[in-house]
Amino acid sequence: MVLTRNRTRAVKALSAIALISTLAACGGGSSGGQDGDSNVTLTFVAYGGVGQDAMIKYYQKPYTAAHPNVSFVNTSPADVAQVKAQVQSNSVLWDVVAVAPYAAQQNCGTLFEPLDLSKVDQTNLVKGTVGKCYIGNFINTTPFAYRTDAFPDPSKAPKTIKDFFDVQKFPGQRGILTNLQNGILEYPLLADGVAPDKLYPLDVDRALKKLDTIRKVTTFAPNVGALQQAVGSKQVDMFLLADSRLVPLMDQGVNITVVWDVTVTSLNAFAVPKGSKKVKTATEFLPTVTSPEAVAGISETLGTAPVNKAAKSNLSEHAKKVEVYGPVNTGQTVMQDVDWYAANFNAVTTKLTNWLAG
Repeated sequence: MVLTRNRTRAVKALSAIALISTLAACGGGSSGGQDGDSNVTLTFVAYGGVGQDAMIKYYQKPYTAAHPNVSFVNTSPADVAQVKAQVQSNSVLWDVVAVAPYAAQQNCGTLFEPLDLSKVDQTNLVKGTVGKCYIGNFINTTPFAYRTDAFPDPSKAPKTIKDFFDVQKFPGQRGILTNLQNGILEYPLLADGVAPDKLYPLDVDRALKKLDTIRKVTTFAPNVGALQQAVGSKQVDMFLLADSRLVPLMDQGVNITVVWDVTVTSLNAFAVPKGSKKVKTATEFLPTVTSPEAVAGISETLGTAPVNKAAKSNLSEHAKKVEVYGPVNTGQTVMQDVDWYAANFNAVTTKLTNWLAG
């Protein structure tokens, strides 16, 4: 069933109820030992699916092999709102959380722990990979793509981001992720004529007004897994979906065409919720996500761009199709402005949430 706005609100409400129940059941604390104990279990939170499977393989298993006293419990999806609920209730259950760096930066010291990452070798890391309250692990790309069977004639298929918003010329159901990290505000502005190098500061009202033009034919998915499922089950025809979910779909035989016009990229990162009793252990673990071996493995599996320039990735045929900094990208690329989002994250999140609920 297609995820509608009502469904999205229902899912969020159920998640909140489940979280409150979990906090009550757990007595307000995390399990699996604390820093200083002989054995420590880190609760690791990402976005599920093949992405988190790859993180288990390339981050966690090598680390536990080298540090037998450290183990991991995995859950998903990552959500800043749930971090806030845990912190405010003094019941922090999560230890390592996937997060947009600007969310960690704006809420540094309030929702997320300041981290001592002074020993991280940044020689080959992309600028901005290491922050006060986060460490990046890969560059996430959210390209415009469509199911090839929905537009089988290339001469009549969409070719620009403007086509995504042209419901008369290109009818069909759209799919957009509601996560700010996936370009929900940048793409409508680009389609509305804003030059890529003039995007920031974002005109949020203008972006929402443009989104209004496709609202009736758009599935607003709350997470990447939901939109991936919608694509796989042919519930959407064209979509803005993360590269890490496009590759698995292609691997499963879904025929997808990526439109290389203007593509939005962002840095994915990890942070530690404020109040975690395992900050020391988490801080010792986190730098391993930027190692050349881990970065290469993630890129090969998911098609994401590496944050470590020393990584030697042997990309698959499908991963090469979403390689944003590779020869396949014949268009332009826009990296999200971390500083702008850090200064405006809470206000923009509120405005977008209200629009989605409207």
